[in-house]
Order: sequence, then C-alpha cells, then structure tokens
Amino acid sequence: MTSLQTVFAKAKADNRAALVGYLPAGFPSKDGAITAAAALVEAGCDIIEIGLPYSDPLMDGPTIQDAVHRSLTNGTRIADVMRTVEGVAATGAATLVMTYWNPIDRYGAERFARDLASAGGVGTITPDLTPEEAGPWREASAAAGIDTVFLVAPSSTEERIKTVVECCTGFVYAASLMGVTGAREVVNAAAKDVVKRTRAHTDLPVCVGLGVGTGAQAAEVATYADGVIVGSAFIRHLLDAPDEAAGHALIGKLAREMAQGVRSRG
Repeated sequence: MTSLQTVFAKAKADNRAALVGYLPAGFPSKDGAITAAAALVEAGCDIIEIGLPYSDPLMDGPTIQDAVHRSLTNGTRIADVMRTVEGVAATGAATLVMTYWNPIDRYGAERFARDLASAGGVGTITPDLTPEEAGPWREASAAAGIDTVFLVAPSSTEERIKTVVECCTGFVYAASLMGVTGAREVVNAAAKDVVKRTRAHTDLPVCVGLGVGTGAQAAEVATYADGVIVGSAFIRHLLDAPDEAAGHALIGKLAREMAQGVRSRG
C-alpha cells in the first residue's frame, strides 16, 4: 500500500506537484473503471480518487453526474467500490474514496473505514461532511489507519480554514471556485490565494481541484499547489469515446499531458 505521505514526499523531492485523478466506480463499467484508473496510473497519476456513486451528488457538475448516473444504472454498490479500490491499489497508486456522507452513515462508519483499509484504500474525501459533525468519522478512520481529507474554498474565512485543516490528514482539498465540478477554460484565480491562506494554518500538502482540464492548466496550478486534481476532463473523454478501449487510450493521452504539466515547474 502506498501512503499519501510517501507520494507527496516523493513529489516534493522531485520538485513537482502530485497528479491526482478522479473516476467514479462502475463507470464506464465495473471492470472498465479499474482498467481506466490503471491507464491513468500508467500515464503518470500518483493518486487515484474513486468516486462512490450517489443519487444526489450536489457538488458534481453535469459531466460527473452523467457518469455517476451510468454507474448507478450499472448496479454499482459499495461492494463494487471496494473491489475497484482493491484493483486500483494493486497498481501501486495511493487510492482514496471520494464520497458523500450518507452512504458511509448508512453502511456504518467503523465498518466502512475497516473495509476500505482492507481493500488497500488510504483515505477518504468527504465534501459534504462538516468538521463539526466529523468526530465519529475521524475516530473510525484513525482506528482503521486511513486518512481524512476535507475541503476549503475561496469563500472560507481564516477561522474556517483553521477548523477544516485541523480535521485533515493526508492533504487538504482546496476547491478552486464556488460551484460544481467541471473543466473550465481557465482555472479560477482565487485558487492561488486559497492555497496561500491554507498553508498559513497547516504543513499538510494542499491540492487544488475543480476546473483543471488541460496540461497547461495543470502546469499553472503546479506552480503553487502540492497536488493537481483532475476528474471531469478524464470523464468527458470516457463519455465521448466510441468504446471503452478508445476511452482508455484518450484518458491515458490526457494524463500524460497532465503529468508533464505538473513536472514543468522543476
């Protein structure tokens, strides 16, 4: 199992940012999700976030919502998410689950944390779980030896950033904008400021997500962030591809461009 700490330490030693790829479990198919994630790792992704499909994805834009809908239509369940994590972790990439809180709550926090760790997962990102309500999950995660990642945003006050980072292990997820996921023509200029303000309160790596869709954008974000998170741009290729094999080739090509981008600051 590759820990987040190991990934970020290696990236820092190489004077570059880490590349983080996001794909939902069960998309474009249950096995295809594992193959797609493996293609991202082979092309240079250091960390993979596996999305747990949920029927009410409030933070997700239309591209991820479409993929999640297809995953749910494929009958994806938490057991499939864990199997996906196991398959992706076997590639050697640090593997997390990104999920809304309700599925964990219904499954059972201690059970979810334990099963995720057993599958080789190293942590979770929980975008709708507030620090004030995160105590039981943080305890369950610590007991299972997995990291907890929470989000800060351009609108976060200094007090709020301090509260959020105190709940984080592994890294801090800095949303580049207020809004839903999706690649943009330019990365919000507020991203650099929120990274700077977050670093004033923690020594943890700070990774930027939302809006990164090209190698040039990845290179730009890598000049000030410890990690660059990409999701919608990969998923768009999978949605548009004529078949899974073509989709995997397309996301591999984009991931190689992204990997080159995050290394360009050196």
